[in-house]
Amino acid sequence: MVSRLSALRSVFRTTSRPSQASSRRSVVSLPVETPIDEETLPHYDAKQFYPVHIGDFFNDRYRVTSKLGYGAYSTSWLCRDIQHQSYVVLKVSTSLQKFPTATDREFRIYEHLAKINSAHPGQSLLRELYDSFELRGHTGNHRCLVLQPMHMTLLEMTTLNPKPFDLPLLKMMLRRLLFALDYLHTETNITHTDLKTDNVMLSLEDTTMLADCADEETRQPSPRKIIDQSRTIYQSRRFRRPLRGKSFGLPILCDFGEARIGKIHESGPFIQPDIYRAPEIMFEMAWGSAVDIWNLGALIWDLFEGGHLFGNIFDENGNHDPFKHLALMVALIGPPPADFVQRSETTGQCFDRNGTWIANEDALVPQESLENL
Repeated sequence: MVSRLSALRSVFRTTSRPSQASSRRSVVSLPVETPIDEETLPHYDAKQFYPVHIGDFFNDRYRVTSKLGYGAYSTSWLCRDIQHQSYVVLKVSTSLQKFPTATDREFRIYEHLAKINSAHPGQSLLRELYDSFELRGHTGNHRCLVLQPMHMTLLEMTTLNPKPFDLPLLKMMLRRLLFALDYLHTETNITHTDLKTDNVMLSLEDTTMLADCADEETRQPSPRKIIDQSRTIYQSRRFRRPLRGKSFGLPILCDFGEARIGKIHESGPFIQPDIYRAPEIMFEMAWGSAVDIWNLGALIWDLFEGGHLFGNIFDENGNHDPFKHLALMVALIGPPPADFVQRSETTGQCFDRNGTWIANEDALVPQESLENL
């Protein structure tokens, strides 16, 4: 992977607004009271999101052409790179003054990766960072990452087909993800910690989709909500399907906002999505790159079977229940080895020193097996 990571620059936002001709196009205005996109997030705070507008021009180089998506800590935009006459994706982080955002952590991971000199084949299977800069907002700075354009996430792919992978496709995807993880684990000492279907994306084989997306925004502007003079919430736009003869692309590992650098990490705040959480994380043990492999194993099952291996692990209020989760692990793969149990006093809540389940008042080991599933 050839990184074009630039030095950190703090710049003020420079914008250019759509012309009067473009403003006369038919624009669908959505009701202000109906939440859309990032407004639907459980803990949405408008003050933390930078008010990007289609047509804005950032860093004297990147012109925003359409909105691609959003998350808890960022919004993503398709931009025209005027300097290289190409399209890029701009990821604009939220601003949290007291805490680093996932985008800040992701930038530090990319800084670390840029220092690695390696010929490992997994290096080319990570999403590239092209540039980075900061924007000054009303509540603080917003980190911006300029990223390699991608087609869609595996999550979006599963909405088109709940079981998108037959065995040959699954093997191809697994081989690529294992190469990527092996590079992270052995060459860079990075653990991803957040493997899930929306953090694996398909490469862009049909590059005409980028220009077509920008042109479609011009011809048929995205529906939007005009909150006030400074803030507009746009509805995200998806790329069209590839043209005939072009593939949907190959899996690329993305989103390093929860990644950690180092071989061993002490127990601390939980990492990993609930359904993919490794047992050492639940027991607050020291952990390392092995948690990615546990995570990947459960993810493979979900992709091939079209349903979560560890789906039934929540209480009646929808909260993660670690006892139910661990009891299901015992049912599916058997009791843990004695040396694992003895790594932490916390395991005594669930197992005796030989690995026998004793937490029957909290959760019974279900009558389930991998063979039955």
